[in-house]
Amino acid sequence: MPTLLSSFTPLRLQALSLAMAGGMLSGCTMIPKYKRPAPPLATSWPAYQNTGNPRLQQAATDIGWKDFFVDPRLQALITIALRENRDLREAAANISEAQGLYDTQHAGLFPTISATGGPMYQAPSDAAGLTFAPGLDAGKSNNAAFGDGRVFKYYQGGIGFSSYEIDFFGRIRSLSRQAAENALAKQSSLQGMLISVVSQVAIAYITWLGDKETLDLANSTLASQQDTLRLTQAKYRNGEADLLTVRQAETQVSQSAALKADTQRKLAQDENLIALLIGAPLPADLPAPRPLGQQTLLADLPAGLPSDLLERRPDIVAAEHNLLAAQANIGAARAAFFPRITLTANDGISSLQFNKLFTSAATTWGLNPQIQIPLWTWGINSGNLKTSKARRNTQIATYEKTVQTAFREVADALAAREAYLDEQKQMNALVSASADAFSLAQKRFNAGTDSYLTTLVSQRSYLQARQSQITVNVANYQNLVTVYRTLGGGWKEHTTEPATNQHTREKGQAPA
Repeated sequence: MPTLLSSFTPLRLQALSLAMAGGMLSGCTMIPKYKRPAPPLATSWPAYQNTGNPRLQQAATDIGWKDFFVDPRLQALITIALRENRDLREAAANISEAQGLYDTQHAGLFPTISATGGPMYQAPSDAAGLTFAPGLDAGKSNNAAFGDGRVFKYYQGGIGFSSYEIDFFGRIRSLSRQAAENALAKQSSLQGMLISVVSQVAIAYITWLGDKETLDLANSTLASQQDTLRLTQAKYRNGEADLLTVRQAETQVSQSAALKADTQRKLAQDENLIALLIGAPLPADLPAPRPLGQQTLLADLPAGLPSDLLERRPDIVAAEHNLLAAQANIGAARAAFFPRITLTANDGISSLQFNKLFTSAATTWGLNPQIQIPLWTWGINSGNLKTSKARRNTQIATYEKTVQTAFREVADALAAREAYLDEQKQMNALVSASADAFSLAQKRFNAGTDSYLTTLVSQRSYLQARQSQITVNVANYQNLVTVYRTLGGGWKEHTTEPATNQHTREKGQAPA
């Protein structure tokens, strides 16, 4: 007994194969030839001397964040953030959606093959025009399609496809290319978000370390000043110090206590921000933090050339994919001006009698090509083409603006890097001089050769210098994270060899 698949004859199989091959071997698309817009970039970074790092010369984008950040506590926080951050979850879901849309659009290049089958029963009316042989009862038909009760019976089954468009002019392939570029843009956007999350956690953590160091400074200063106050009060009771000196010592204690309270508030807020960034409460079993400045073994990063940003910055790559998607949409809009050829084909079996359905005589096939030629669309196709070109031009402007923004971010970060390194040296010298001045003032006061006011002023200057030093150190280390982020680093977990240039598109001006 033949089956549905065995009922194919070589002739019919050849006809269906030619129909399917017609779509897969269709002509070229009408997507405009792409030329990357000339990047509005300088040839070098302004006001920056690239010292690089003699130990590690990989580009920032090739350095994994686990190799850049060596603080175990910071690594643990970043790991939690990459697992729990809600923005990353949303971006990952957007990628899955874009990939699904691509799969759906790309499937249009191939016919949707389905198997069908079933009987049909129908009782015609008396006015249907059917005739019966003389001598037969009115309840019986002379037609094999009729049985008792004047019921029309028909059985059929088959396999085939319907309304399959042969993509001669690349309309479907252009839409498929557009969907693919949109999915790639989503993927690059996720990489950019990974970089953002990693850098935000690192910057917030460095801020927390700076406030923690400030709190340690406030505690040590407060303890020292409380000892000084007790000693001064004892001297006052013995007539060896005046009331003004006591009040000055009390003022210092109050100021240090206020600094301690303010820093405790900042620490609590820092922890709240970190908890928000990682998307979960801070675990109690986090590793101990390293001192401020030991979060990375690198003191600098090679900046490379401005043109390197075109391949390394995920936001620039995403903008280019969006531009390519707009280019592909132009191809689909152009193809709409040309005829569409669709095919409906089937192969199967049919019979008016069920007992003869699965016989060689019941085999049947059909091929129905159709052509649709647009004659008067009243401006729909031309309007769609005009709209797609305008969107392409918008994406060109967006791409160029993204490149300019990235260039400015890197240039600002590198310029700040030079300033912070120099300022850090000056602050170290200021703290050293202030510490010496405070030590000498204390010795002169204890020896009775100078008033406590000099000691008070020197201690206040030293405290302010230490606070400023911590602030500059925090800004300096945060700036190094910013340089790492703006150069495209932070979306890989481990360091890899420099990637080859995956973009082989021709550089030049965008098409008109």
